[in-house]
Amino acid sequence: MEEIRIDCAHQSAAELQLAKEQAQLCFRLNHTMPMTEEYDQLLHQLFPTMGEGSRVNTPLTVVRAHNVKIGRNVVVMNGCLMMSAGGITIEDEALIAANVQLISNNHDLDNRAIITCKPVHIGRKAWIGAGSTILPGVTVGENSVVGAGSVVTHDVEPNTIVAGNPARLIKRINK
Repeated sequence: MEEIRIDCAHQSAAELQLAKEQAQLCFRLNHTMPMTEEYDQLLHQLFPTMGEGSRVNTPLTVVRAHNVKIGRNVVVMNGCLMMSAGGITIEDEALIAANVQLISNNHDLDNRAIITCKPVHIGRKAWIGAGSTILPGVTVGENSVVGAGSVVTHDVEPNTIVAGNPARLIKRINK
């Protein structure tokens, strides 16, 4: 997987304007009554490709929301952090528990104004336990489970349960 590098110190006026608009949308969403028409409109402005039947609860922190793709019937619980410069894909029927961090970017060690980016991919019907962190470049396979509080540094195979820091295989899920 190829790493993308972004120089945050030299962004275009259009990039800065998009970042401002998305930050303000996220702020408005976080301060709007849930389960109202206004809330739903703001949510779909922030995530225009979000699939039918999906729900994202606030508070939410999302940076570069235009790089987030949310499938159908996805649930994202309160307190989620999405650092999405590298792209975040959450497939259909995935469950993201409270206080999960989906991190698709990091800083270069030599030049901290440069962010290094690799996509995060959450597979169909995956369940990310509360307080877990998914790091750049990680794919969480279909129907897998990440135990609460885990730090996922490597891909998770489909139909498995992982947990810990760093996350390790706990068991395979028999279908």
